[in-house]
Amino acid sequence: MASDSAEPDFWDSRYRQGVTPWDAGRVPPRLEQWLRAQPAGQRVLVPGCGSGYEVKRFADRGDDVLGIDFSDAALEAARRTLDKLAHRVSKADFFAFAARPFDVVYERTFMCALPPPERQRWAQRVAELVRAGGLLAGFFFLADKDRGPPFGIAAGELHALLDTAFALIEDEPVPAEQSVPVLAGHERWQVWKRRL
Repeated sequence: MASDSAEPDFWDSRYRQGVTPWDAGRVPPRLEQWLRAQPAGQRVLVPGCGSGYEVKRFADRGDDVLGIDFSDAALEAARRTLDKLAHRVSKADFFAFAARPFDVVYERTFMCALPPPERQRWAQRVAELVRAGGLLAGFFFLADKDRGPPFGIAAGELHALLDTAFALIEDEPVPAEQSVPVLAGHERWQVWKRRL
């Protein structure tokens, strides 16, 4: 299998061989809880959308959601999940695709899939993609794990990446039983608000 997680072939080979330990097969309970308090009809981006469960959930509640991935095999899985909503996913490079800012960028196993040298670039791009007052919301893998993916990040490093453009407004541990085993005990649910 390909060994560079910054390349589509890495993910294509894993999806095609069924080696997807990050795939929970469902929408995370903490996201469901959060969505109950959020207004519908928001513009939402799901980068690295994988099998598309969250894309479907956002679409079903009336959000204008776009899931992107650069892996053909991941997009094939997402289109199977989405069925009639398959038009909600698109092949795109997170760092290069053209889009006006979103109300919400949802994070789940995207940032931790990126090689650590890409983190600064990720933080700059996510700041471009979230509108002023908008939200970066989701799950962050806070762990001392520099081999991956998943690649862990220290809380202080995450703050250093995001504090200039965002304010952390929600932060809580995710119960291990609500994580996939490869992330269990190290995931935090966080919501970052884009500074005006």
